[in-house]
Amino acid sequence: MISIYSCFTALVFLAGIAQAFYLPGVAPTDYKKGDDIPLLVNRLTPSLHHFKSSASRPKLKADTFVYSYDYYYPKFHFCPPKDGKMSKQSESLGSIIFGDRIFNSPFEIKMLEDINCRQVCNPSYSKTDSVFVNRNIRASYNHNWIVDGLPVASQVMDLRTKSAFYGSGFPIGEVDESNNANLYNHFELNIEFHRRGENTYRVVGATVKPYSLDRSAVSDTGDHCALEALPKVSLKKNSDTNVLFSYSVHFEEKDTAWATRWDKYLHVYDPKIQWFSLINFSLIVIILGIIIAHILVRTLKSDIVKYNEVNLDDDISDESGWKLVHGDVFRPPKHRLVLSVLVGSGVQVFLMVFVTIAFALFGLLSPSSRGALSTFMFVVFMFFSIISSFVSGYLYRFFGGDNWKLNLILTPLVVPGTMFAILVFLNFFLIYVESSGAIPAGTMLAIIVIWFLISIPLSVVGSLLASRKQLLSVPVRTNQIPRQIPTQPWYLRTIPVMLISGIFPFGSIAVEMYFIYSSIWFNRIFYMFGFLFFCFLLMVLTTSLISILSIYYTLCSENYKWHWKSVFIGGSCAVYVFLHSLFLTGGERLGGLTSFVLYTGYSIMISLLVFLSCGAIGFISNLFFVRAIYSQIKID
Repeated sequence: MISIYSCFTALVFLAGIAQAFYLPGVAPTDYKKGDDIPLLVNRLTPSLHHFKSSASRPKLKADTFVYSYDYYYPKFHFCPPKDGKMSKQSESLGSIIFGDRIFNSPFEIKMLEDINCRQVCNPSYSKTDSVFVNRNIRASYNHNWIVDGLPVASQVMDLRTKSAFYGSGFPIGEVDESNNANLYNHFELNIEFHRRGENTYRVVGATVKPYSLDRSAVSDTGDHCALEALPKVSLKKNSDTNVLFSYSVHFEEKDTAWATRWDKYLHVYDPKIQWFSLINFSLIVIILGIIIAHILVRTLKSDIVKYNEVNLDDDISDESGWKLVHGDVFRPPKHRLVLSVLVGSGVQVFLMVFVTIAFALFGLLSPSSRGALSTFMFVVFMFFSIISSFVSGYLYRFFGGDNWKLNLILTPLVVPGTMFAILVFLNFFLIYVESSGAIPAGTMLAIIVIWFLISIPLSVVGSLLASRKQLLSVPVRTNQIPRQIPTQPWYLRTIPVMLISGIFPFGSIAVEMYFIYSSIWFNRIFYMFGFLFFCFLLMVLTTSLISILSIYYTLCSENYKWHWKSVFIGGSCAVYVFLHSLFLTGGERLGGLTSFVLYTGYSIMISLLVFLSCGAIGFISNLFFVRAIYSQIKID
């Protein structure tokens, strides 16, 4: 648990920048022969079965869990440090929120000093602990060790592209051909180093080959690491089982430069599929843009010319009915306060995502700095509170709202407060299963303090700026009596048009959503920010274009209630994001109620953020579109 002061300090702007930025070559660690190389241990995390190491592939499907455990969780009986003092390492706020729990370890490594089969500890597993560990072996839980800031990796085969790369972490055990769960208890560490000069070395890689070795029948003088001769460790369900843990260390010189040592870990999954997806939906955006350009440039121009030549009393065809609602199109919507708050918060989420992806695209957020991405997002979100309140207050004034104080209070509280409440609710489930992902009470309190000390004051400033900003002019007068809306075609009603429109922006990000979810839930390193940035731009363009097209046809049907509709149409891709998330475990069964609640709950949170961001894009696009077309016609 961290103190409030340390959390707050981590969010001071300069400190946040220092943690978030990464320039290759900054602060490498030089070692001399015989220097200690600390090996740290992180949480135990689940992984998807079909991305497991080829050395451990279960034959039968097992339950999939989505929460992590501390490395020293008592039921695992993993060896503690020699002195028994488990020292927790300092971590960033984002690292803590995402469940990292880093401790020292009993493994002693000295530069260029090989170790052969050093025994560490010999714990005894009870029957209940054996059942627990076997369950988690079948559920594909992974060790996550750290050497010189690098994950201790295993050689992993991407089953889709048949390419090998360094996968972060390695399994705690394997399931053999007979479907027996075997615990790994011997670790062959290979430390890759780069020679910098005379007696100066840098670590550029760390891999491990785990083995399951049953040494129960080996005498004290026997070979405890006869890798081929010894049977595998199988934890018994009907009696206690003693397991001897050991490790070996070997060093290998490499030509890899320290600045490029992460390249082996940053694997691009399915590049052909991603390129195909990008090209495919780029063409869709172009075609959609051409269609809308045709409507807006040719059809709309024709409508404007015709309208400027006739009187309103003349007979006007139904396809040109958008002018007939000119006296109501700028009528304030129902629940304008709520609409203003949601659009303002949506802009805040959009800017947070855009800025974060842009910084990561240029390599300024490094995987070597744990939690840097999430900490940076948190900092940016807080500081963009000023933009959120400005947009919300401005729109509320534009809609004719007069209770600006209530708007000022609700904008920084409604959306962040709702998300925080969901986070607290889900945190109780993490506490129940004793997961390392459970956010400590001190961190929760620190988030609240930061929220009230940074976000709310900035929101007040944003609201004051909005109150002084000159409002957009309205090109037409609003009638006193609302016009009756005729019966709408089925495809222009809110739910059908949402389902139709949401497919297009969702398609542009569907492939990347798979990798994002896999990174969040199954501890895979996501570094394909080039693909992600381009997909994000496609989503923004598609959302804007499809929402404008839908609102144009809505106005042509003499329905002037476009405000909320544009939000729902813009945010409709969130429905598909949530549905898509339900299938991202590859058809595997989530283990237990807690995994189901956590996976569903966090998926709902992500979908809500997508809805707010895309809904804001849809609304703002249509606000300028509606104002533009009605400013081009003459109203008698």
